[in-house]
Amino acid sequence: MSLVANTGKLAGRTLFITGASRGIGKAIALKAAKDGANVVVAAKTAEPHPKLPGTIYTAAEEIEALGGKALPCIVDVRDEKQIQKAIDEAVKKFNGIDILVNNASAISLTGTAETDMKRYDLMHNINTRGTFLASKLCLPLLKESNHAHILNLSPPLNMNPYWFSLHVAYTMAKYGMSMCVLGMSEEFRQFNIGVNALWPKTAIATAAIEMLTGDTSSSRKPEIVSDAAYVMLSKDPKSYTGKFEIDEDVVKSVGINDLTPYACDPKNANNLLLDGFLDDPASLLHHQQTVSSASVRRYHTTSANYKDKSEPSGQIPELFSVINKTITPELVKKTQAVFQFNVKGKEEGIWHLDLKNGDGACGQGEPKHAPDATLTMDSSNFADMFAGKLKPTTAFMMGKLKIKGDMQKAMKLEKMMKSLKAKV
Repeated sequence: MSLVANTGKLAGRTLFITGASRGIGKAIALKAAKDGANVVVAAKTAEPHPKLPGTIYTAAEEIEALGGKALPCIVDVRDEKQIQKAIDEAVKKFNGIDILVNNASAISLTGTAETDMKRYDLMHNINTRGTFLASKLCLPLLKESNHAHILNLSPPLNMNPYWFSLHVAYTMAKYGMSMCVLGMSEEFRQFNIGVNALWPKTAIATAAIEMLTGDTSSSRKPEIVSDAAYVMLSKDPKSYTGKFEIDEDVVKSVGINDLTPYACDPKNANNLLLDGFLDDPASLLHHQQTVSSASVRRYHTTSANYKDKSEPSGQIPELFSVINKTITPELVKKTQAVFQFNVKGKEEGIWHLDLKNGDGACGQGEPKHAPDATLTMDSSNFADMFAGKLKPTTAFMMGKLKIKGDMQKAMKLEKMMKSLKAKV
């Protein structure tokens, strides 16, 4: 379900897309095909996979059925000769390359002890080295184009140590792709080549995810990523470069505000599984609560937010760090209340949220101004409450939350949390 209209800006352009036989890579290819673009389908799958649909040849057929032109090429991005051969064939058939999409990737969400070196090498050779190599080999042709783009499907560089701790090998491999964006965007600026990154806000339903989990009901369709990619690749590369974009933000920037059609299950449109690497309260809490269960961990990233080692650790300090960024004068004006949180249990401590005075404030310790409401609860319930899994009213009625002071202002927390979540 594509919501972004095709404008024809990619008509006649040649895209070299790695990993384009299925999933997000193929979705980007099909979106470009509607403009009449040429697509080099550079992927390993020449023979049908026993469990995953799609080959370079079936993808090529779909591209041409939509009005594009396709060149299926067997390419393992670890093999320099295979990439070069595909580039040479693209030059023969399409007279050049305008756009490189580095989509091919390998994933293993394992800790250090559980990551065997064969898998480590695979991730680094495909993700980081493959991206670097494809960019290097396409560079001479991109220099000749008047609409040259490199788009990496990789996360914004987020220096929060938490995301490294979960699967340091995978994080390093994906961040390698992002560092290519950081460096090459500046290096290639003189050649008018736009180099950018794109990453999904939520889990994306691909055949691989479906095979691994058996469930895509809490995911979005690949079309939200391909729509975002289309918007990015249609921009002027001379001025649009060095960006780390999130799919949801990109499609919203062109007026797509109702994202429900992108949801695999419209009933879950407001309860989707968030991708990793996002310093978002719900995302952080979801992943922290499921870190021990590999079967439900599926991640990805967002922008730089380095947390100094001297800062308190734990999910509640992390949560308040994020909330602090979302406080606005409008939120203060709407709420007009000071809250004190007496947290018990594993992360015992006192925290405050002042949405009444000045520009608002939050952090550890008692508030500077007298609290309108003091809420006492266990740290695990507190986390659930701010993740949207436990409503304050429900928590109060279940005895999980004790409230002292102005009850009405305390119950404003529900509206406030919705507002915070929308602005994160």
